[in-house]
Amino acid sequence: MSQYLLSLHAVKGESRGPQSHEEMESFMERIEALETDMRASGAFLFTGGLHGPDAATVVRRSEGELLLTDGPFSESKEHLAGFYVIEAADLDAAIEWAGKVVDCIGAPIEVRPFFDSRSA
Repeated sequence: MSQYLLSLHAVKGESRGPQSHEEMESFMERIEALETDMRASGAFLFTGGLHGPDAATVVRRSEGELLLTDGPFSESKEHLAGFYVIEAADLDAAIEWAGKVVDCIGAPIEVRPFFDSRSA
């Protein structure tokens, strides 16, 4: 089994618009059902939603000292908004899970394998 990152990217300034209470409830029910399915299959390892890029702190080393700057590492419209870390037999299985996430949230998902240092 390999581990994969399923990442959701958002575009700064783009909004899906406000959701009604019923729409938000339906969304959360879909997410809960998806994660229940992931857990039951053994694929689920971890998930997280992130604050916007304005909440980021970049840490660098400069002349032996840590240098902290506010904001994202790179200036761009797109940023990482959330993710799942899953375990899957292969890329095809990870893509199947990504498709389920896409169906659930209605946004593209990037699938990326973790480097397996045990095989290096």
